[in-house]
Amino acid sequence: MYDHIEEKMKKSISVLNEELAGIRAGRANPKILDKITVEYYGTPTPINQVANIMVPEARMITIQPWDASLLKEIEKELQKSDIGINPNNDGKLIRLVFPELTEDRRKELVKEIKKISEDAKIVVRNIRRDGMDEFKTKQKNNEITEDDLRNAEEQIQKITDKYIGMIDSLTGDKEKEIMSV
Repeated sequence: MYDHIEEKMKKSISVLNEELAGIRAGRANPKILDKITVEYYGTPTPINQVANIMVPEARMITIQPWDASLLKEIEKELQKSDIGINPNNDGKLIRLVFPELTEDRRKELVKEIKKISEDAKIVVRNIRRDGMDEFKTKQKNNEITEDDLRNAEEQIQKITDKYIGMIDSLTGDKEKEIMSV
């Protein structure tokens, strides 16, 4: 009965997870490259589909394209991206060295995380509102009773509280990770 509401909220959590994974916390995380694409045979292709991506050290990512002709293209796309790291190209592979996070940068990242978190909460609340509207319409059309409507609202609120709690937990963990690096 509430599965479609919960399914939508699960999707919002998965989007939040992707966004949080893209925030670099001073450690090398290959996920920051997920949104960067290179032109490969006329098609925008994610870097991880045209190159071997490794993390040889805690603060370094190496990118070794399977087709050496892509090296310059990958380097260009990395420079255009918003990851804030200059790529080092040695002719065989590209190194991304992550600098230590300054205190100011950590605070900026925490602000960014809070904004992402609030956006996710807004999405969950909108899903709740839509779900409640759906049941109110059913009640107006005499498909359900007033008691059914009240029960539905309680259930939807419980589901909403569960997902808001998940969002708080995920963002709290990411904030701790950034502040402790």
